[in-house]
Amino acid sequence: MSEKKTKSSEKLEKVENSNKQYEQKPAIAIPENARVDEKQLEKFEKLKEKMESFKKEVVKKYAFTMAIGILPPNASVMFEEDEGLPKEVIETKPIHLMIIIPEEHYNEIPKIKPEIIKMVKELKENFWVHIKTPVDLWNYGLDSKFEFLDAISASYPVYDNGFLGALRVANIHKSLLMRKFEKYVTSYVIAGSLVRGTAGKDSDVDVFVVIDDTDVKRMPRLELLDKLKNIIYDYIREATALAGVKNILSPQVYLLTDFWQSVKDAHPVIFTFIRDGIPLYDRGTFIPWKLLLKMGKIKPSPEAIDLYMKEGDRTEEMVKRRLIDAMIDIYYGVLTPTQALIMLYGMAPPIHKETPKIFNEIFYDKEKLVEKKYVAILEKAVTLFKEYEHGKLKEISGKEIDTLMDECKEYNKMLKKLREKIEKRVYEKSTDEIYDRIFNLLKTFFGNKPEKALIGEFEEKLVKKGKIEQRFSKIIKRLAEIEKENKKGNVGLRDVDAIKKEAIELINSLTEYAQRAELICTEKGTIMQIIYGTNRKAELVLTGNENFLVEGKNIKKIGKEKLIDSNKEELEKALAESRGKMSTKISGEVFTILEKEIGKFEVVI
Repeated sequence: MSEKKTKSSEKLEKVENSNKQYEQKPAIAIPENARVDEKQLEKFEKLKEKMESFKKEVVKKYAFTMAIGILPPNASVMFEEDEGLPKEVIETKPIHLMIIIPEEHYNEIPKIKPEIIKMVKELKENFWVHIKTPVDLWNYGLDSKFEFLDAISASYPVYDNGFLGALRVANIHKSLLMRKFEKYVTSYVIAGSLVRGTAGKDSDVDVFVVIDDTDVKRMPRLELLDKLKNIIYDYIREATALAGVKNILSPQVYLLTDFWQSVKDAHPVIFTFIRDGIPLYDRGTFIPWKLLLKMGKIKPSPEAIDLYMKEGDRTEEMVKRRLIDAMIDIYYGVLTPTQALIMLYGMAPPIHKETPKIFNEIFYDKEKLVEKKYVAILEKAVTLFKEYEHGKLKEISGKEIDTLMDECKEYNKMLKKLREKIEKRVYEKSTDEIYDRIFNLLKTFFGNKPEKALIGEFEEKLVKKGKIEQRFSKIIKRLAEIEKENKKGNVGLRDVDAIKKEAIELINSLTEYAQRAELICTEKGTIMQIIYGTNRKAELVLTGNENFLVEGKNIKKIGKEKLIDSNKEELEKALAESRGKMSTKISGEVFTILEKEIGKFEVVI
């Protein structure tokens, strides 16, 4: 027995790891007795026009009709024998027409059938009419007459409200699996809306597959289940394409041993499957389960009963826990955006305990931007969380959660409006600061002059003389325009961001220029840049009476014969004395002394 099982294991594993055997078989996975050859298909196509008018007449008169299909000729013998057709009728080789109607209209079949036969006779074709309900079809499955379901699912569709297509995709998927796993499929069962007869053209098709794993010894059970699921799910797309429907197949895959355990434990899902499911294929496993369940012989174990009873005891505890979790979520939903706005205001985010106090001081007391009730909402949320943290708050009611949720929504709505106000102030302040820094620097260089004059001096004395990059000319003009718009309240984040980076570069450039010269005010002093040595640069500050050479922080006064060490105070004094002079006279000896002291140099004007 052990040797037999080992060989079976090898066979299943070989099937799982190779698709060669499957690929050599026909593409359409339809049982032999349900197949339609090309000649038969051509015959059906010729009947199509006649059947179109027949379909419209039937559906118009019996709007509840679920499906009309022409059964495959290969399946005719089965239905003829099953329904006991007279020999003389069988010899005429009739075309079998299957009409499916809802179960609630079952009692009307004796009245409906003569009317349908009358319509069929008008087609002048040899049809034999079968009128059945979904329950009749499911009885085929429960009686292990799976070939009948195969044939019905392969019917040539004349009319279908979704029922026939859903059955077809499930049956094709089953046939694909049967080819792949041969005898290892224990049961293939359909359930859900298809069994209830409520399936539409887009309804999901619920199926579950039970695989016999008792022969598999070389592979862990979980690994086996994963491999089987992957293969079974791979066939969904192929089955859907072959069926030509939009119904999504939703298979659940179980190993036989797991399924038995679930039955023993009274798993609700498994019980529902057994109660409502209809087998499209079964190897003597599912149908006995269904009968035993119907007879009341499948009963849950005491352990399973205890397990499910405990779920009731845990309900109150779980609900209380979730209500506390909801309170915590609301707390963070109030606290976190509040900290964000405090950061936007320009402060570091406070700890949660201090947040209500800081929020109150900034936005209620100082800025007058919020009402006191919003401070109270924040304080309430923080207080509840602190009580929970300290173990004082053990539970909270659903009514309180509803109130907190409403307050949270109102609070966050207020925060969005508050953000707009803060951002507007930040934009205005940022623009003002940038503007003031740049034009204060320009006033340091050129004196306290109007904006237009400062821009003119900037271009003439710094840009055109190459002391500041040309691109800064456009930047300073754009900054002046933005400041005008800012005073009107028309500046947005995009405008500020666009100018901010370039304005900072301009500030750095002006600051560097001022540091090189070590100047505080240079209204009337003449400044020249000189280049000497190995690309060394210095500023030549000419005041008339006294002249200086400035290189970084190193300041030297140009004496009568040589350079003399000096300092910032002496330079500032000389500049102050030169104020008010309309012109500055410079002796040529200054340049002679410079050449003597530092060598040859170039003057940048």
